[in-house]
Amino acid sequence: MGADIKSLRNRIKSVKSTLHLTKAMGLVASSKIRRAQEARIKSAQYADSLGSLVSVLLLSQECAKSPYVLGGGTKEKIVVIAGDRGLAGGYNVNVFRYVRENFPNAEICALGKKACERYGQAVRSSEKIDYTEAHALALELCRDFKSGEYSRIGIVSTKYISMISQEPSVEWLFPLTKKESTSSTGAIFEPDEATILERAVPVYVAGVLFAAAKEGFACEVVARRNAMDSAGKNATAMIDDLQLKYNRARQGAITQEITEIVAGSGE
Repeated sequence: MGADIKSLRNRIKSVKSTLHLTKAMGLVASSKIRRAQEARIKSAQYADSLGSLVSVLLLSQECAKSPYVLGGGTKEKIVVIAGDRGLAGGYNVNVFRYVRENFPNAEICALGKKACERYGQAVRSSEKIDYTEAHALALELCRDFKSGEYSRIGIVSTKYISMISQEPSVEWLFPLTKKESTSSTGAIFEPDEATILERAVPVYVAGVLFAAAKEGFACEVVARRNAMDSAGKNATAMIDDLQLKYNRARQGAITQEITEIVAGSGE
């Protein structure tokens, strides 16, 4: 009986320690959410503006002949954006499952420490990526597509839907397509549309990559906070259950001792 009480006491202590840890991690994640959401919104607005410019340029007949539009090749390349850390519920797992189920034969370019570890590539941080790094990666993707080796290149990342829902999806970078709602603005481009498109595409791709990374990080911190909240609730329920078992065991030990004392005095 004494061994059971000691075991229960140790388990309660262990779960309480875990509860303190999950609460601390949840608070850290909560403190990052506001800034992550602001960065997500601003970067998305920037990427949308660049996308609108590219769509207007694609109305030109010369731009319609661009290698960024025509494409070629037979292979697919996917930039997979995952988190730098774990303990975020199914955030990273869902991204990897989406890639495995939808693009089993695609060439992978990993962004985020967990993605780089999974696909055996040099580490690139998705949390701390800056525009310079995004632009360097964009230039690499532009060269790859212009080489004629790939039929299309896209980004798999997690899209923010709400505080309780984030889903992985793919956004295709190449071949370029104009938005259905795009109409001519009457703008005059110098020196010409094709030259402007050639210079604008790497900037546009960098903007999309940067926005996807920022949105992914916002989803990661939200997922981590939700996971820590859930873990905290489970830990609290486990402590209550263990405390009840401990009290019963302790009461049983006390009752047994009293019984032995009474029995001994009767003899």
